[in-house]
Amino acid sequence: MAQLYYKYGTMNSGKSFEIIKVAHNYEEQGKRVLIYSPSFSARGDQELVGSRVGFERAAIPVYEQTDLFESVKSHLTTAGIKEIYCVLIDEAQFLKKHHILELTRVVDEMNIPVMAFGLKNDFQNQLFEGSYNLLVQADKIEEIKTICWYCDRKATMVIRFRDGKPVNAGEQIQIGGNEDYKPVCRRCYNQAFNDVQPSAE
Repeated sequence: MAQLYYKYGTMNSGKSFEIIKVAHNYEEQGKRVLIYSPSFSARGDQELVGSRVGFERAAIPVYEQTDLFESVKSHLTTAGIKEIYCVLIDEAQFLKKHHILELTRVVDEMNIPVMAFGLKNDFQNQLFEGSYNLLVQADKIEEIKTICWYCDRKATMVIRFRDGKPVNAGEQIQIGGNEDYKPVCRRCYNQAFNDVQPSAE
């Protein structure tokens, strides 16, 4: 039976690389997969799943109004032959509640496994809408681990930086790289704000 998987990790934990690897393993056996990624642009019909080690894959963009169940359905043949062996979701924390419920229908009604990869908590340690609903709905939940930027403990949180200083206020969604976010353990997260006065954006 197909299942909904939620694989979460902090930044730099290799989530996007894992998607590319899973897709390759299926496709090497001649099994078709679909890759989706939330879009922050109203234009274009293709997004890229890119890992920090340099690999990229094309992905189908997901907009707020996208119905993921209908999108997956549209990729199946009219004869009803199962061509899709897995659905992969990048940056799943940015999905809306209705997207997650649509993915449960893909699993339960189409019997297609769905693997969603993303962050669990934001820079203020609040759950994203997508991650909250995946924690509620997923059949299997797995942590993808990485180490703290500053020590050798497991990273479980993310610090956002502005002008080189940690901040704990601002919009939840702000796209950025290593200069803007760093994965950290709880101790280093708390220490960052004990050492300096938290600044507001």
